[in-house]
Amino acid sequence: MELILASASPRRKELLEKIGLPFTVQPAKGEERITQKSPAAVVMELSRQKAEEIAAAQTGDCIIIGADTVVAKGEKIMGKPKDAADAKQMLRSIADDCHQVYTGVTLIRTGAHPQSVTFQEKTDVCLYPISDAEADAYIASGDPMDKAGAYGIQGDFAIYVKRIVGDYYNVVGLPIGRVYQELKRMLFVKK
Repeated sequence: MELILASASPRRKELLEKIGLPFTVQPAKGEERITQKSPAAVVMELSRQKAEEIAAAQTGDCIIIGADTVVAKGEKIMGKPKDAADAKQMLRSIADDCHQVYTGVTLIRTGAHPQSVTFQEKTDVCLYPISDAEADAYIASGDPMDKAGAYGIQGDFAIYVKRIVGDYYNVVGLPIGRVYQELKRMLFVKK
């Protein structure tokens, strides 16, 4: 059975490789439509849109994985920074405090035994203080510019992480343990 990742994220691709199943990458290209308010509902809605877009183009038996990750402080969602000033504002707002990372995942199985599941994982991330000079140096590296919340936990930003409560891989962009468990259910339980 073909497995398709509906994301161009190199981090999600790397995490999915840990499962050991062959897969292809077919990024969803549709416009994101957000009708929900809470971060948990937003990531589930967006992951579903991505998976449904790719599923609609399939003719055989396959499983599509759609995912979306946001960083939130309370109910305020932080996307990818628009520019360096936006990145600095985001880093200031989360430094020396705790925030949440939500990843929504939708798995859609097409073909003879169609089924789908959508879920979200939440991880609390607490950071050490970050000085303006440290924030400027991190932003100058370019690393925060393509990441929700203006940071990547798996890179140089790790020195500012005080603790996490929840799934580390969720913060990277895909709660791979939960994805694996859901894939096993879809592959081995006929509905």
